Order: sequence, then C-alpha cells, then structure tokens
Amino acid sequence: MKADAALSGKAYRKQLAALHAELVNVQLWAQATGAKVCIIFEGRDGAGKGGVIKTIMERVSPRTFRVIALPAPTEREKSQMYVQRYLPHLPAGGEIVIFDRSWYNRAGVERVMGFCTEAEAETFLDAVPLVERAIVNSGVILLKYWLEVGQSEQTERMKERIDDPRKVWKLSPMDLESYSRWYDYSRARDAMFLKTDTAHAPWFAVRSDDKKRMRLNVIRHILDHIPYEEVPRQKVKLPKRDKDHGYVEPQFARNWVPQVY
Repeated sequence: MKADAALSGKAYRKQLAALHAELVNVQLWAQATGAKVCIIFEGRDGAGKGGVIKTIMERVSPRTFRVIALPAPTEREKSQMYVQRYLPHLPAGGEIVIFDRSWYNRAGVERVMGFCTEAEAETFLDAVPLVERAIVNSGVILLKYWLEVGQSEQTERMKERIDDPRKVWKLSPMDLESYSRWYDYSRARDAMFLKTDTAHAPWFAVRSDDKKRMRLNVIRHILDHIPYEEVPRQKVKLPKRDKDHGYVEPQFARNWVPQVY
C-alpha cells in the first residue's frame, strides 16, 4: 500500500480488521500478564483524537480498554496538585487506559486560554517529566501521541461540525476561540515538546489530515511499542442446549419495540 495512493474504503477496512485482531491479542495478553498500558492523545481541536480512540475501541472490551475524558476540574480539584486528579485513572494490572486529553491540558488549552498563569504552566512543564518517570518506573508502558492537523483541514472539519447535526455537540464557544489562536497553540506545543519529549516518555507525532491513514498508522505504532505475545487459547466448541422438558412459551402481552425500519 503506497503512502501516496488513494486509500479505498475496502483497503482501509481490510487493514483495520487485521489491526483490530492484534488489539484483541493485546487485550488477552494484558489480562494474562497483568501488564499496564497508558496511551495519551493530544492535539488541536479537530485533529482526530475522538476518531482514533473510537476506532481503537471498536473490537475490544471496555473493561480492559478504558477511555478517560475528564470534565473541567471542580473547585476542590483546582486546589490539588495539578496532575492529582489524573493519577487515580492510571492503569492497574491487566488494563489499557486511553486519555482523550490528559494532564497536558495545562500545557495546551489552559496556557493558551489563560486558565493558568505562565508561571504555573512552566512549573508544570518542569515537573511532568519527573511524574512520568515515576509512572514508567512503576511498570506502566506510557505512549504519548500528538495528532498534527493542518490549518485548511482543521477549517473543513470545524465547518462540518457546524453543518452536521451529529457533530454539533463537538463545537463549543471554547472550540471557536481555540480555532482563532492557531499560532498561540503552535508556540504552546513547541514549548511542551521541548520540556516533555524525554527518553523515558517521548512524544510521537502523527499527521492527521488523512483520517484513515492516521488511524491505521497510530494503531500499528501502538502495537509495535507494546511487547505483547499471542496468548494460547483453547479451541471453543459450543455445548448442546438443554432439553425443553415440556416448556411452552407463555402467551402474555409483551411491550415489543415497534418495527419502524
């Protein structure tokens, strides 16, 4: 599959099916070994974070793969150490946790939109490599992805949100304000990479203008960076059903859903 060739829906689904099977193997391996995996997705509004997370989750168990998308902090949480409210969501043994935005909110949206001071942002950037070292040293496989969308593609996606009733919930006043601050976000991203792209917790950037290719490339990269092995499984054979022993379906009324379609 050439990188510059048009990726048909059929080719995409074929590649994705194979990757989904491997994600199931990761799930079974994590359950069997007690492995801990934490995956972070960051990027501008419209970069494709929700889409790639949804694609990852399509064929795996939400009890093993957990998605964390925290709301705005409460007043109590605002008084805590900044990363504190994220720590309880880190994976235990046998879990893969995916953060749809993470503690890096402080380096991005909070810094750009003025929800924290410059001093607070710099303090965070100085401290977070130490926190991530502690996370990694505890046995967590930590993968950090930045989805890089271009200006014109972001504009098209934001316009889609305006016109598509299925996506209108993704468009808030905050999103519109963020859209107008492209270069402020670029500077914040650059500062974040400079301080937090470390040997023990590097950033992986991926171009996301082509959604299909981005999703395939990210999943492939995740699989390449988790040292999983296929777990032996017993061959499954369906057992025989029990005998009815004279059971008869009752004729009482039932509230059936109307067959509209």
